[in-house]
Order: sequence, then C-alpha cells, then structure tokens
Amino acid sequence: MGISVLHSSLTHINYKYLISIFAFLLFSACDSHEQRLAEREARISARESELVTLFAELVEQKKSLEKNESDKILESSEDPRKIASNNCSCELPNADEPNRNTPVNTETKTLLGELEYVHLDPPGLAFSARIDTGARTSSLHALDIVEFERDGKPFVRFKMHHPQSGELIELTRRLRRHVRIKERGDKESQRRPVVRMRVMLADINEQIDFTLENRSKFKHQVLIGRNFLSDLAIVDVSKKYTTTRTDSTDPTGKK
Repeated sequence: MGISVLHSSLTHINYKYLISIFAFLLFSACDSHEQRLAEREARISARESELVTLFAELVEQKKSLEKNESDKILESSEDPRKIASNNCSCELPNADEPNRNTPVNTETKTLLGELEYVHLDPPGLAFSARIDTGARTSSLHALDIVEFERDGKPFVRFKMHHPQSGELIELTRRLRRHVRIKERGDKESQRRPVVRMRVMLADINEQIDFTLENRSKFKHQVLIGRNFLSDLAIVDVSKKYTTTRTDSTDPTGKK
C-alpha cells in the first residue's frame, strides 16, 4: 500500500517535471524564434538604410553631372544683357557704314569683326550675324518649329525672317540631334533641335551645326560660335562688317 502511494507521488512529480521541461523548451524555442526574427528585421533595416544612402548618393551624382553638362551647354547661349534691343531686327546696316574693308588674314586666320554678313545655304541669303567667341555652338532664330519623319528619317521644319523684306520664309532640314540648353534664370534646361547648314563668310566656306531657338529677344537672327570660328578666324570686337555681303536676291526678297 505504501509502495503504491509512493509510486503515485513519484509519477505525479515526474509529470510536473516533464511539463516544466516542455514549457521551458517551448518558451526557449519561442524566444529563439523571436530573436532570429528581430535579428533578421535589424539586418533588413540596415540594408534599407544602405540602399537609401546609396540612392541619395546616386541622386547627388546625377545632379552634379547635369549641372556640369548644363554649364558646358550654357556657353552656347548668348547673354541677353549684352544686347540692347529686345526685338528681332531683320534690317542690315547701311552699305556705307564705316569699318567696311576687305578681310585681313593674320597668321593664316581670317580677321572678323563683332558683326558680319554671313551667307546661309539654304536659304541662299545673307544675314547680319553676331560673331561670338564665347558661344560654343552657332544658333539660328527659328519660329514654328515642327519635327517630322520622311522616309523613316527625322526632319525639322521651321521659319525665319527674310533679312531684307522681313517676311517669313520656311526651311526644312534633316534633324541631326537635340541638345539641352539651360539659360540664365531658367530652372529647367530646354531641349532644342540641331540642323546643319552651309555658311560662307569672307574666305571661309563650311558646313556647321546650328541650334534652332527663338531669338526674338536678340537683335540678330544668326549667332556664329566657336564651332565655325575655331582654327579659322580671329575676332576683333572693335570692327564691324569687314566682309562684303554675298546675296542672290534683291531687296524685295525676290530671286
């Protein structure tokens, strides 16, 4: 009888002990699982922080590259503060204007003034142009710019003022590419088409790229930059119209 009671007591104690061990193991497993989850969340959080930092660095690098590119392209944009007039003038100076003489070659380079007559083909007309060594790319005054495709190739149609009559003339040229130019005061750069035209100035005859833009705020429809002048000409800003105008039209604009 006593043995039976003792065995029953021991069995009860063993059950309690086993339940305690099972509960301990269960809680330990839960704690271990929660700890692993916490460690995993910590690693994920750290990785997210690294990605956010990396993304911020990439954004800063992109802004820096865009700023450098904008600063370079900005050289091709003429400073409007240097121009006194705010309207596009299609009038050419008087033929009797002083400082008109034959072009002078200095060390095999053509000497040009700040303003010169340039013959553009097309349209086969002479325009009064500003010669600007500070501009990297030459530019043209263009209105009603329309881009389209012809035989699967990109073209651009635009209008200019006739240099004598002031009437609008329409030109169509192959679209070579686009450039982004950020003018002073503009927060965003502007996307502009580029075309190629032949330029005859003094003894220089070259095909160069022109950026098409609305130059209504400037006095001259044509700006000649370094892409035409480099290695071919030097500019004396004290002189104007050192070359003779070459034009195939009469003053009324008729051929």
